[in-house]
Amino acid sequence: MAPGPRVGIVGGSLGGLIAALQLRDVGCDVQVFERSPVPLEGRGAGIVLHPATVRYFQDHGLLDLVEVSSSADTLRYLAAEGDVLLDERIAYRFTSYATLYATLVRALEPSRYHLGRELRSFDELEGRVLLRFTDGADDVVELLVGADGIRSTVRTALFPHVHPRYAGYVGWRGTVDDDALPRAAASLRDRLTYHVGRSTHVLSYEIPRSGADAARTSMNWVWYRNVAEGAALQDLLTDRAGVRHDLSLPAGAVHGDHLSELRHAADVLPPAFRDLIRATPEPFVQVIVDVTVPAMARGRVCVVGDAAFALRPHVAAGTAKAAADARALADAIRQTNGEVETALVRWEHAQLALGRVATARTREVGDRAQRWNTFRPGDPDVAFGLYAPKDHNFAYVGP
Repeated sequence: MAPGPRVGIVGGSLGGLIAALQLRDVGCDVQVFERSPVPLEGRGAGIVLHPATVRYFQDHGLLDLVEVSSSADTLRYLAAEGDVLLDERIAYRFTSYATLYATLVRALEPSRYHLGRELRSFDELEGRVLLRFTDGADDVVELLVGADGIRSTVRTALFPHVHPRYAGYVGWRGTVDDDALPRAAASLRDRLTYHVGRSTHVLSYEIPRSGADAARTSMNWVWYRNVAEGAALQDLLTDRAGVRHDLSLPAGAVHGDHLSELRHAADVLPPAFRDLIRATPEPFVQVIVDVTVPAMARGRVCVVGDAAFALRPHVAAGTAKAAADARALADAIRQTNGEVETALVRWEHAQLALGRVATARTREVGDRAQRWNTFRPGDPDVAFGLYAPKDHNFAYVGP
């Protein structure tokens, strides 16, 4: 294979790592720059394994899905009293952020992955992109890929008018290990469970534990709650040390008053969810936002994943979208024999269309539950899926 272009990927989370592997495999000299000085194993909780997400892992034999994921064959909706409103057959698998991250890092040569490298700025030159880092170092690449998430430095430079827009609600999240699961929550095992209330909804599914405990599971839950923009949101995002955060508040940082309010408010939920949330020692908070870009490429620079379109979590397709962007980018580089600008023109159209459609759909699903109160059990339009609800029917699950 002829040597491909030198590629700098800013952002070393899942999207950046998948892009690095895909581009490396088509001959690119890939370098990943992650601003965090330490590995990211502890970030996040549950991830739904879409076909687009697992395709690279399966093609290269990196993961045994049965060993590193849990499955659910039933989608269940509960009434507030705990009665079953609907059971529907599904075929989903779930894993943890830590599992995917560790697998991707192992698959990429250590010499290509650079921690503690935060991009400060870049300049597009003739046939090159000059990268400037906050540590004073520079680098020169032929393609810059912004995979640096919602706070993307690359996107901000390309489109300074694009900012995350608050959706009007947050996702409270947490996990409870299987051996600490309350009795009322035992009915949540082996299925994806929802409860939809007035201007709120909550769901749960099992995920494997990380590391040596991968054979055991934890129950992962998300409760979406409306919080007014302004003082109320700022107060929620002020941690125990008085520091105000913007897009998330990690486990252990949420102020005790807000934890007490959460546990009290859980009275409105079915007993299984109520007890599950109360059994969670340190829930954390994710602010739900929308990000949409007018374009995904300019010259020799592009943005992928959340840096381009931050999908609300309701169809569980954020990681799948990043993987789809990465695969399509690698295909375009290969098909154009490494002609970067030609490849980006070829790549951008379809990924921009996918981002717009997926963003619109996730907004609609969220607004049905949180604003319009039109989210109904069994509605096929709210099902998981990247390209469409239940796309591919998650056929990778097998017998």
